[in-house]
Amino acid sequence: MNSSQKSDKQFIALTIKQQQVSPMVTHLFTHRDCLFHDTGYEHPEKSDRLRMVWQYLEEDEFEAIVRHDASMGSTDLLELAHTSAHIDYIKSKRPDSGIVQLDPDTFMSPGSYDAAMRGVGAARDAVDLVMTQPGTNAFCAIRPPGHHAEADRAMGFCLFNNVAIAAKYAQQKYGITRIAVVDFDVHHGNGTQAIFEDEATLFYGSTHQEAPFYPGTGHRHETGAGNIFNSPLPEGSGGAEFKIAMERDILPALVAFDPELLIISAGFDAHHQDPRAGLNWTEEDYIWISNKLMKIAEKSCSGRVISVLEGGYDLVGLAQSAAVHVKALLDA
Repeated sequence: MNSSQKSDKQFIALTIKQQQVSPMVTHLFTHRDCLFHDTGYEHPEKSDRLRMVWQYLEEDEFEAIVRHDASMGSTDLLELAHTSAHIDYIKSKRPDSGIVQLDPDTFMSPGSYDAAMRGVGAARDAVDLVMTQPGTNAFCAIRPPGHHAEADRAMGFCLFNNVAIAAKYAQQKYGITRIAVVDFDVHHGNGTQAIFEDEATLFYGSTHQEAPFYPGTGHRHETGAGNIFNSPLPEGSGGAEFKIAMERDILPALVAFDPELLIISAGFDAHHQDPRAGLNWTEEDYIWISNKLMKIAEKSCSGRVISVLEGGYDLVGLAQSAAVHVKALLDA
């Protein structure tokens, strides 16, 4: 081999090395406090949801996940997305015993406030992780969920809006502007939309079962400051309709927005086994959308993805779907 050939070979080897990307490291943020949000007998948003997700994520294929106890959130964090009146109201409703009802669906027990604050803390911890450690993404296995909570109102099982708080925190702490939330829960995330709709630097895209299904929002004409993208689906829609909606309405808008951070409202209640809705998705559909979002994030924001658990009320359907979603994070 002459010197010229040797030089060419070294250049090619260096180029290949530069092109190689280290595997993504996935971190799990959760906390036992989330089990102690007691919603009462036969309420669908129960602690067994989280136990089942934990159980599936203990399988050998998830051995590489880095696991963390979520920190406790703070009032300062809540104020990024919620009014002082709402925060004070939730604090005032904490019972010393028993269960109090905030609306027809939303309840609080003595452990609910700490559970919700662990969810807020998990989302904050995940932001700090992906913004300071390249090559990381995160899944927040928390309850209660958050995407129905509006700035001044708890509703739909939700006390505080975890993803909205995370987005606002990322802007404040790290100086980034373009942050996207993609929501594939079967219910429209009315709270996230309401908090984002006047802020063009925050993107919200959602597929969900169409109104009048709960919460009755999420129509196509709801576009905010040009930053809201809703693609409602008729009852009975399956994976084919979901993919069409995503590829027609949500994913192109997300690519055009070019986010610096992607947050996923990961609800799994569109699963065909879920008793509380009328969409018919399978684990393969969650694999598909997870992979699509990972690829977009790789190009736009170096893979900075935070996924936050929302709904899902068939225990097996929830856990299996969450597991394949987290596997996509691991394999990104």
